[in-house]
Amino acid sequence: MIMLSYRHNMKYLDITFPTPEHNLSCDEALLDLSEEGFEGEILRFWEPQEYFIVLGYSGKIQSEVHLSACREKKIPIFRRTSGGGTILQGPGCLNYSLILKIQKSSPLAHISKTNRFIMERNREALASVVGNDIEIQGFSDLVRASLKFSGSAQRRKKSFLLYHGSFLLSFPILLMDQLLQIPLRQPAYRKNRSHSEFVTNLNIPPNTIKQSIRKIWNANRALEQIPSERIEQFVRERYITSEWNFKF
Repeated sequence: MIMLSYRHNMKYLDITFPTPEHNLSCDEALLDLSEEGFEGEILRFWEPQEYFIVLGYSGKIQSEVHLSACREKKIPIFRRTSGGGTILQGPGCLNYSLILKIQKSSPLAHISKTNRFIMERNREALASVVGNDIEIQGFSDLVRASLKFSGSAQRRKKSFLLYHGSFLLSFPILLMDQLLQIPLRQPAYRKNRSHSEFVTNLNIPPNTIKQSIRKIWNANRALEQIPSERIEQFVRERYITSEWNFKF
């Protein structure tokens, strides 16, 4: 299968910060960096080292999280600035973040077309290492045999958008049943299945995935400017505050 490379020469960053709040803040800071004209398009990877829950911007804790189980297991809860559903993060999960320029004449000008545009390229990249049986389902899921292994979400500004998601590689899926409720809003193909019946691991080394994703997005130049001060600012103002994380 011929891979369709992205037309731009994107910058690349592979960095995992020590804390969940810094990793979440980094995506927001990179979006601002590009929006303000200091950088262009960026591909970032990161791999969490501890378990934590991340709600979408409008996610409701009481209906999406088993709060007592999280407290018992000391699993922290955070909220991101993008949409999408609530997820469990942790070791065995590879995250990617794309900062892309919005052009009026491109699919990125429309939310639904953005999902399809990015999912098609990621599907094409993974087909070379996983197999040709990958499908796009639901809002923005990648699946094999009706089992989800990748989900994503986006946040849009005037000139750039953030599109980020994750790949389950060797994740303890049963832990999802303990910590996450079955979402009220779900794609039809899920059929109200539990998390452990709905998702699967790829069981592929993260570097293999990174190489394929980098190739299809033409991400060859290292990002030299990391917005450390902006990251710390967003951590202080948002990601360590209960006012932000528990506001819905």
